[in-house]
Amino acid sequence: MTSRQQSAGIDPLPLSEVRVIELTDGSGETAARLLADMGADVVRVEPATGALSRTQQPLFGEMSIYFETHNLNKRGVALDLTHPSGQNHFQRLVQSAHILIEGLGTAGLEELGIHLGSLRHRFPGLVTVSISDFGRSGPYRTWVGTDAVHYALSSLLSRSGLPGRPPLLPPGAMATESAALTAAWAAILAYYNRLHSGVGDDIDVSVLESTVQIIDPGFGMAGSAAGGMPTSDEPRGRPDVGHRYPIFACADGYVRLCILSPRQWRGVFEWLGRPAALSDPALERLEERYSIAAQLYSIISDFIAPKTRDAVVAEGQQFGIPCTALLDIGEVFEAEHYRARDTFVDINTAQGVLRVPNGLIEFDGRRMGVRTPAPGHGEHNTEILTALAELETAEFPSRMPKRQRRPLEGIRVLDLGVIVAGGEVGRLLADMGAEVIKIESSLFPDGSRQSTTGDLVSPVVARGHRNKQSIGINLRSVAGRQLMKQLVATSDVILSNFKPGTMDKLGLSYAELARVNPRIVVARSSAFGPEGPWSGRLGYGPLVRAATGLSALWRYDDGVDSFSDTATTYPDHASARVAALGVVSLLIRRRRTGRGGRVDIAQAEVILSQSADLLALEFLLPGSAVRSRDGRAADAPRGVYAASGDDEWLVIDIRDSTDWQRLVECLGHPSLARDPRFDRAERRVANRTIIDGLVTRWTTTRTSREATEVLQRAGVPAGMVLRVADLLDDEHLLDRGAFTVASHPLVDRLLPSENTPGHFTNIPDVELRPAPLLGQQTREIAERLLNLAPDQINELLAAGVLEENVPPSANHDAYIA
Repeated sequence: MTSRQQSAGIDPLPLSEVRVIELTDGSGETAARLLADMGADVVRVEPATGALSRTQQPLFGEMSIYFETHNLNKRGVALDLTHPSGQNHFQRLVQSAHILIEGLGTAGLEELGIHLGSLRHRFPGLVTVSISDFGRSGPYRTWVGTDAVHYALSSLLSRSGLPGRPPLLPPGAMATESAALTAAWAAILAYYNRLHSGVGDDIDVSVLESTVQIIDPGFGMAGSAAGGMPTSDEPRGRPDVGHRYPIFACADGYVRLCILSPRQWRGVFEWLGRPAALSDPALERLEERYSIAAQLYSIISDFIAPKTRDAVVAEGQQFGIPCTALLDIGEVFEAEHYRARDTFVDINTAQGVLRVPNGLIEFDGRRMGVRTPAPGHGEHNTEILTALAELETAEFPSRMPKRQRRPLEGIRVLDLGVIVAGGEVGRLLADMGAEVIKIESSLFPDGSRQSTTGDLVSPVVARGHRNKQSIGINLRSVAGRQLMKQLVATSDVILSNFKPGTMDKLGLSYAELARVNPRIVVARSSAFGPEGPWSGRLGYGPLVRAATGLSALWRYDDGVDSFSDTATTYPDHASARVAALGVVSLLIRRRRTGRGGRVDIAQAEVILSQSADLLALEFLLPGSAVRSRDGRAADAPRGVYAASGDDEWLVIDIRDSTDWQRLVECLGHPSLARDPRFDRAERRVANRTIIDGLVTRWTTTRTSREATEVLQRAGVPAGMVLRVADLLDDEHLLDRGAFTVASHPLVDRLLPSENTPGHFTNIPDVELRPAPLLGQQTREIAERLLNLAPDQINELLAAGVLEENVPPSANHDAYIA
């Protein structure tokens, strides 16, 4: 525990023994903030002149909203690194630290006299994490990126929007925030590895690869509404998938429904008054409902139209139908649930009160929220520099390890997670070496196994559950729960993402699990959190997006009914990484204390936290989020432009007048750099129509890649809109090894999917063991971990307590190879 935490009366937090040095400026600050929230002592190092992000737009008076929202819970020191004394202080800071996070890039660091290679050589136990747009290597390493550019290059933009319309830029800064989450996850993995090996790591994190992996992965887990069809199989244009999670107008706004399981459909049928037109029992099947979506949704629309949002939601809950009101972003501040959960907190700044999300993770029922405001420039210089001589310095080894090591080797995980947000956590831990055993039953099947084709294993399952084993246990039975407790006794982690209270009803509450095994770490993820008025609601990602204001922002400017967030799975993959980060943080604490704990994730709060500056700006200036949609000050040109070819597009996203000057040189109109109509951002915005015409005339005579390469060579942020299939052939992603390609004995195609979260020095690429059938390893696990004899297993199988599925004999060897 740091002296700062002791004086504040704060109990030791999971990362209270971890020291982090941060060298970022406008990119990646959330990575260190996440670690600070969980108790790490994060020291933000700024130049003597101050960080540029302190003056980053948007400004409110003299306050940078970005800086204030991204640097909470940190300490700050200002050093003149061009002076020997500043370098000396910095070296001593690094010597006292465990993790260094930087976002300045090699050139930026070298301007300050900092060489990561030298630091790693001098301090082999140090974990260094570099965050950059495109990584240290690869053909795009010198390109400049923005969130819009990464949306384009990651293929997300190609699927965002409505059929027949131009691609629609998603709102917010999901790309850079996802990269920060990747960096935090990678840092804590490497630090946990260091606790075992004594050796640190050097990690290269790319915003583009993080966007490909997290926001809406084309080669990853998909929601149950996809029916097992991978995103890569969808049509080339904006997919026509509005029927999956429909939005309906009502008397005072909009509501969204998720009708996925047969039970949910039966609830809708009863709610509508059992209409004869919908009485066909075949409609319990998802594919049958999709086939009559137009007729079905017309009936539902007429039924809902005269009702208020609150009435629809209340009736939906009564009939077991997942639904929620679609909130405008300004409404979230006053929503009863967020108020009850203290989701937001007011902080005092020099410019007045700022309302910000209050963290995104809970440990043992305690929110890892805001403790201190963002530091003033050099605020902690005296405190930090005076204490440097007293800080304990780490013992660093003189030799590197003999082999690369996966951090979670030796950790056993019982995975009850379902669909994306739940199943993905187990996959992340399995990729990092954990023994992950999926606990499941055909009586209550994981929605990710739902397939419109009837395949035993869909590509979605094959990717999302790789490297796991499966045991079939009926937890509704007394005997099944007893077997579960036997597994708990010899395990380290339990994952679940059921509706809050479900595990308690099964007799598997955290208190009971901790009684069985006091060292157990339990991670629970839910749509809206374990407590609060909405905690009992059935929740899916689309409902979470609707209830956080994201769906309302994710639409075209020319129509309120043009909502376009149906194709994405966000925030499921982001939430999974937050949960995994929480699990490893508690494993770190367990090494010190010997006790486990529980981590709770509210997926809604993941969205809100990743939109912190956008929300804070909306609080100060109502309506601003709708106008900017990404929190940045307006400028032009910023948007999606047609290129030569059919449905070909690129993004151009200038940041300032320097970008404008470079752009007009590329367009062949250098004199426009001196034209008073375009010399400032507000004037360019006022003359956007003229600018867009000039840009479009230029882009439509070039392919999207040709135009992108010309602009990037000039230093203008631009990116061609790639499709999912394009990613596998993209020269940069190939060079970076972004995908690893596996096969599955029951899937008739190769399975490219994500590799490690970053480029590590001491952690190898992921293993590629095939995803199991439901209960495929039941017998083996029952014998090995439950000490059951074959006759006992047969009896439990016959009684329905255990369940197994054996792969076709021709493929059995492929599973166990």
